[in-house]
Amino acid sequence: MTRVDLVYRIVQVHLVLAIVWKWEFFHGAWKVYRWIPVQTDFFPAVLQSDRTLIVSLAVTVVASILGALFRHRVVRLVAGTGSLIGLTTLCLHLGSYNDATFTTAWWTSLWSLWFVSRISRDDERELLRKGAFLSRCIVSLMLLGGAAGKWTPEYWSGEVLHEIYFVDRDFWTFNLLRNRYDPETLRKIATHYSQLVTVTETALGLGLWLLPARTSAVVAIAFLIVIALLNNFLLLSVLLSLIGLASVGLFVKKTTSPTS
Repeated sequence: MTRVDLVYRIVQVHLVLAIVWKWEFFHGAWKVYRWIPVQTDFFPAVLQSDRTLIVSLAVTVVASILGALFRHRVVRLVAGTGSLIGLTTLCLHLGSYNDATFTTAWWTSLWSLWFVSRISRDDERELLRKGAFLSRCIVSLMLLGGAAGKWTPEYWSGEVLHEIYFVDRDFWTFNLLRNRYDPETLRKIATHYSQLVTVTETALGLGLWLLPARTSAVVAIAFLIVIALLNNFLLLSVLLSLIGLASVGLFVKKTTSPTS
């Protein structure tokens, strides 16, 4: 197996894992969506249908698995196109457009389709260099998007994260903090934590793509894993695609190029 093939398969595996990670949640949400249908003139009928929702999800998973299993370029191009179409539909569907899982997966699928299209055109070293640079640009973009939404008085004061996580979220970090600190101190911790997250996401969003490939990969993977470990394991459905993309940089050989 070549390094290029290994990289592609790693990204595809992370993409599949990202989609299926919240399967229980998706299944429950889909049942609720069927029982209590939401209708609006803003979305066309096909993008409100529960059948479209489940078919798009299935197409995405199956296509990504096929792309990972088969090395034939045409198969991978078809699989990549199918995955991108499925995720595009999920990003536009009434029942799933607001889930960041499909946003990060969409960018990963787009990168995968581009990567496959270049395998027979670029040599291994050059393709991995380009692929790593593009992947960290995408990761930077996703982090910067998340940071931009946090530059508000409510986030900077810690109010939002305090209400979402610190008050009653059943997760090991917040259970531990509630057991050790009184409500007033907990509120202050929430403020500092929210500010730290906002500043860190902004800094990485602005600068991650400028770092050397391997350094960027290690920093990005570590940060994304820490987010899930400290906040909510379900966030891995959003982060696994980005972790797969970030890992591309680990396979780039050292070079003096500023975009390596």
